[in-house]
Amino acid sequence: MDAFPDAPFGPADSLELDAVPLAVIQHKGIRLADLRDAFDTGYGAIAAAFAAGRLIPTGPALAIYHGDPMGVFDLELGFPVQAAPSDPIATGDGTAIVASALPTGQAVATTVFGSYDGLGTGWAGLVARAAEAGLHPRGLWIEVYVSDPGIDPDELRTDLLMPVA
Repeated sequence: MDAFPDAPFGPADSLELDAVPLAVIQHKGIRLADLRDAFDTGYGAIAAAFAAGRLIPTGPALAIYHGDPMGVFDLELGFPVQAAPSDPIATGDGTAIVASALPTGQAVATTVFGSYDGLGTGWAGLVARAAEAGLHPRGLWIEVYVSDPGIDPDELRTDLLMPVA
């Protein structure tokens, strides 16, 4: 199963993640309260690189949380791209767009429809369903923002991908 399907995921679909090239902005040691600023400036900077022809997107925006998203964690936010940047691309705000890749290996996924406020409940359900199957999170949490955030919040689609062991 593809990490970026056209159709939504079910309650806990199994998939094998491939190392899809990404262009991301990395943030080290942040908290949930920092996300709005990180997202607003980061996605805008990457969109400018798309508009300038420096990067070619191949899928929707995503965020990869490394560690405990309820505490202090590292964040990569960006997009799958045709080719990851070979050198950092300065953004003008002190950050840079760098190469990364989707983590590889076994994962479970689900889709959440509606406001981003429902993502915590979606994650809790996915973790519980994975645990029932004897699977455990690897400390990476991937949100794929399939819908443009400018639409009605009730119509948003976010795919949650959780690498497992």
